[in-house]
Amino acid sequence: MNRKSKKRRRLALWLIPLAAIILLAILVWQSNYVLSVESYTFASARLPAGWDGARIVHLSDIHGKEFGQDNADLLQAAAQADPDLIVITGDIADEQSGLAFLPPLLKGLADIAPTYYVTGNHEWGAGLMEDLRDLLKTAGITYLSNMFLPLERNGDTIYLAGIDDPNGFADQKTPAEVAAELYAAAGDPFWLLLAHRNNYFSGQYCLLGADLTLSGHGHGGIWRPPFTDGLVGTDMEWFPSWTNGFYTCHCGACQESQVFVSRGLGNSPRIPRLLNPPEVAVLTLQRST
Repeated sequence: MNRKSKKRRRLALWLIPLAAIILLAILVWQSNYVLSVESYTFASARLPAGWDGARIVHLSDIHGKEFGQDNADLLQAAAQADPDLIVITGDIADEQSGLAFLPPLLKGLADIAPTYYVTGNHEWGAGLMEDLRDLLKTAGITYLSNMFLPLERNGDTIYLAGIDDPNGFADQKTPAEVAAELYAAAGDPFWLLLAHRNNYFSGQYCLLGADLTLSGHGHGGIWRPPFTDGLVGTDMEWFPSWTNGFYTCHCGACQESQVFVSRGLGNSPRIPRLLNPPEVAVLTLQRST
């Protein structure tokens, strides 16, 4: 082998790992800082006609993440979806982020559409709920603390319920009590449930009878190689499940209840997302026959 051939070989040996490092850096950057607006459809024969075509922007697990100054990019993505309502399913802030970033985001979301929030495990764990409750009220966002309310559109009514994370007060109302109160007040309506923890759905939240539960907590599996439901979970477990999209519970007593799980927007634990871009989920409700 001549000298030029040896130089080309050495150069190739350097370029290949360098290209791999650059590619990995691009993937990590995209997976953590580039918003992905994903569209989904939930069809149900029980959906009232007045709610056919309604759009819901679902945000979860923000963990203090900012997309643009004062979250301008996130607000723009939510506004462009033209939602009828916005829901936030917990972990909006945590121990490291604090609450200072929140006022512009909360006010911006409330200006786009009626916005509803339920707690995640981190708000309680960080002791943020007293101040966060005040910020939500000031911004005009409804905190569904183990409660439900009617929503009207085109003359028809559905119900939206929210339950606090199990990290909340020990004597809080149970999810079963919330569901029983809803049925006592409204009969058997079409209703949506906001509940942070995806891993509490099967065998627990599925039994409540909601037409669709909206959850987060799974972070899309943090690292999400193709054709998997995630490689590493939020508890650093391998191959988590129920981390993004629709899932149906077949536990026997739940009549095949469904949950939609958002991939979320931020990071916790503090390891970078990979092949798992931050998600703004846009759900369209569709009346089926």
